[in-house]
Amino acid sequence: MGSTPFHRLALVLPPLLLTVYLLASFPRPPTVPIIHTSLAHLPSSSPSWNVYPEDLYSGGSYANLPLGRVRYWLIGPEDGQRIVLIHGLSIPAIVWKDVAPVLASRGYRVLLYDLYGRGYSDAPQVTYDTTLHTTQLALLMQHVKWDNAFIVGLSMGGGIATAFSAHFPHLVNGKVALIASAGIMESSDISRTSKFMSTPLVQTVSALPPFQHYMRLLANTSKSSELCETNPIQEIVRLQTAHLPYYNAAVASSLRDGPIRGLHFAFQSLARSSNQVLLIHGTSDKTVPYKYASKIHSLVPQADLVTISDGGHDLTVTHAPEVNALLLHFLADDYSYKPCG
Repeated sequence: MGSTPFHRLALVLPPLLLTVYLLASFPRPPTVPIIHTSLAHLPSSSPSWNVYPEDLYSGGSYANLPLGRVRYWLIGPEDGQRIVLIHGLSIPAIVWKDVAPVLASRGYRVLLYDLYGRGYSDAPQVTYDTTLHTTQLALLMQHVKWDNAFIVGLSMGGGIATAFSAHFPHLVNGKVALIASAGIMESSDISRTSKFMSTPLVQTVSALPPFQHYMRLLANTSKSSELCETNPIQEIVRLQTAHLPYYNAAVASSLRDGPIRGLHFAFQSLARSSNQVLLIHGTSDKTVPYKYASKIHSLVPQADLVTISDGGHDLTVTHAPEVNALLLHFLADDYSYKPCG
């Protein structure tokens, strides 16, 4: 009588299980992410120190957080109402140069900082998703011993501010201002060039030493006299691209995985909160088109939407007086949802 399939299986299974047991390996322990350097590590001869000096604002310091050092500044009277300013995708805290000092001069205590991978903050080699950005701010507020604050975000910083209010509602002190805010952008409104430049293949190529050397040569061709005539906002993006080893990857990951898109839940959470909300958007914004102001307003119907006619994307630079007036009006104790301007 021949062997049955069951008998054959009984003969094969034990050695098979023994082989799998011997070959199986336990996962390696988690490793600490690689931390890439910031503008702070560039030589003193680098033009970045002139374009965006480390002491652009007073009260500067570093917070040693789990994913690297974060550069921040505290300006204004220590007993003033607390405000956090969050910059956007590619331009660090220099973008607030015409706003933060005005708020401080009006008695507010202002916290500015560079997001991971930008400016003087380190760049952890991780995914730059929404949680990374909101947790960075939560840890920074803990570092400076702030229990809560008004939150103001620009561009991607608006998406961070909104997600932050959803993730850490107890750290928001009743007011959220969103300027040219991203957060719910559709992929079709992100340029093909941006999509192409953020692909893993392009990022791999741009990280190669020959490419980075070439970019540094281009950046170093600018003379000091030329830097004085150059828009510092544009120049700092070029210098970060050329000199920061993980800047391009951080921006690309933020664009793919970060608080640019998919934050409908956070805006809906903001609508359910008791926070007062101000939306400021320019009609000529080509980076985050004006239609998104209306879309955000539909998600947060209690918000005040203030439109800046012919305003582009970098409103804190091109329309600083208007932005300052709107913020000061909104942040005042007697603000009552009556838009000015």
